[in-house]
Amino acid sequence: MSDAIDNAKRALRADLRERRYGMSDAARESAADGIREQLRELVARTGARSISCYLSAPTEPGTRAFIDEAVAAGVRVLLPISRNDGLLDWVVAEPGAAVADGLFGVPEPIGEVLSPIAVSDVDLLVIPAAAVDAAGMRLGWGRGYFDKTLGSMENRPPVYAVLFDSELVDEVPRDLHDQPVTGVVTPTRTVVLAPEAH
Repeated sequence: MSDAIDNAKRALRADLRERRYGMSDAARESAADGIREQLRELVARTGARSISCYLSAPTEPGTRAFIDEAVAAGVRVLLPISRNDGLLDWVVAEPGAAVADGLFGVPEPIGEVLSPIAVSDVDLLVIPAAAVDAAGMRLGWGRGYFDKTLGSMENRPPVYAVLFDSELVDEVPRDLHDQPVTGVVTPTRTVVLAPEAH
């Protein structure tokens, strides 16, 4: 990765992180409600019966209410666990399952661990992001877990990144290993950006 791209990514992440930390609890709660509705509609529209999602951290757009609702509706939801080698293991979400801090202090599920290839069978991937641009390029938080996962999938299902509305931007700095997403889900809308990406 060139220094210029690396520096641009670092600066953008710092700005986005600061904005997320500055949100009020009421704004976060409202965003989580919107995310739940948008993801519910996306799952219904795609007919997905098995999906991947993630347990949102306190500053991220909230996914937990959606996960609980999806599991209650009979959707199989895989949640990621970070490994030291840069890959993701997976756990099937269950109602009331215990949660612990993962490698980077982000919430991760406790349960029977499935290997990285478990995600190959899902109908829809819902992943975190710092920002996504109009062409569907995703800026993550810099650890590369989801880029690695997406890059290794032979038959990739649709991939949607969850963001706050202001994080869908004109352009993000990109490198060769960065993976595009099909679209984004924000608290107010779901946008298809790169349908050919899957």
